[in-house]
Amino acid sequence: MSARANLASVAGILLMSAVLVAGTWQLTRERIAANDARGLVEELAAVLPAGLYNNAPRKDRVLLDTGSGGPLPVYRARQNGVPVAAALTVAVDGYAGPITLLVGIAANGKVLGVKIIAEAETAGIGTRVRNAGWLARFTGRSLLDPALDRWTPREDGGAFDAVAGATVSSRAVIGGVRKAVQYFESHRDEVFAPGTDDD
Repeated sequence: MSARANLASVAGILLMSAVLVAGTWQLTRERIAANDARGLVEELAAVLPAGLYNNAPRKDRVLLDTGSGGPLPVYRARQNGVPVAAALTVAVDGYAGPITLLVGIAANGKVLGVKIIAEAETAGIGTRVRNAGWLARFTGRSLLDPALDRWTPREDGGAFDAVAGATVSSRAVIGGVRKAVQYFESHRDEVFAPGTDDD
């Protein structure tokens, strides 16, 4: 077989490989996008109570620097076009790396729910801050409940119990929720700026 025939054969194999990769990507990208959208809807449902809004918050979003050093998504919940709540994404430094929170806040400034959407904490210890029962302690709290200087663990003189054995992670999450309510209070106009809802 000549060098030219070998080159043509290799080129043919490369072309077929490229077509297979492109075809696989095309077939899976829609499924991946649908799974991502479903995951986001579930995360938002954990911090924005059903029945509170009639828009699609996952589509009614803006990117804002909520104090984490870069733009993060803020999802707005509206009832007949009137702002009723928002879910702010906040990133804080945990014990082993960043912790990303989704914090639902009602228009009156009260926390509706908190969900940890990403973390790299120590398995079995720091990861316990994901416990829904512990996170529920933030529900109903606001910028002044407790006073701003008490948004810390009890052992630091604050109002919140830390997760046993995970004080650093607990401190980070408490600080992240505080950061979200502070940002919401001082940037309410930006959070609820008119936006588009594709639903």
